[in-house]
Amino acid sequence: MFVLFSVLAIPVLSEQQRIEPAGEFTEPLTGMVFKVVKGGCFRMGCGPWFWSGNCESDEKPVRRICLDTFLIGRYEVTQHQWQTMMGANPAHARDCGSDCPIEMVSWEEVQEFITRLNARHKGRYRFRLPTEAEWEYACRGGGKPEIFCGGDKNRSLAWYRVTSRGRPHPVGTKQPNGLGVHDMSGNVWEWCADYYGIYTKTNTTNPKGPSKGSSRVIRGGGWGDHYSRFCRSAYRDKHPPYLRSKFIGFRLVANSPTWKQPE
Repeated sequence: MFVLFSVLAIPVLSEQQRIEPAGEFTEPLTGMVFKVVKGGCFRMGCGPWFWSGNCESDEKPVRRICLDTFLIGRYEVTQHQWQTMMGANPAHARDCGSDCPIEMVSWEEVQEFITRLNARHKGRYRFRLPTEAEWEYACRGGGKPEIFCGGDKNRSLAWYRVTSRGRPHPVGTKQPNGLGVHDMSGNVWEWCADYYGIYTKTNTTNPKGPSKGSSRVIRGGGWGDHYSRFCRSAYRDKHPPYLRSKFIGFRLVANSPTWKQPE
């Protein structure tokens, strides 16, 4: 079970302590835990491993994407972690508890959270939202042909309407995926860095999405969705960056202290 610690209880960690043997990095100011995702190539999009006829038009064409190694949050950012950095808790579901995911935060407000976090680390570590490609690669446990983020058992992996009883839940209370990352299917939708756009047929390395647009990508589905199909690993949606919603939160990616963050 995931246990939150207050900021005062988090010790100043040494370089060696911050990279745990299991490939985890603990951010010392908020206690956010990050899992190392080894780089590689995968087929991004809705491929033949999905249910027949269930792919959306914007989930194709499937193409080969290669990514560098990165770290991704083991859990969605929590209400406690947001309040630690921002000084307030805007969540709709505050009665869910401080270890429930933060929501009611726009993409633009997430950028302010990231700016403050990076400033506190003075360039030593860098945090950001995942690109859409990074998100899907991590969701599928390093690009495996999985329907949901961790396999095909939607009820054990995802909080959506059938399992959630109409409310979000504390992070990490559903089964993790193959990388040990929780809630990438369900609980709250997650902001990605990319502008929303239609896929091209081009194979590429470290894609960042369109250079401009009016909406940002959200991924993963959430507790309010009536059908688990919205929690599929390839499912995409979009919202304006100023939108706040009780259904949308986020998780971060980070560079490792042992290698340089790709620009």
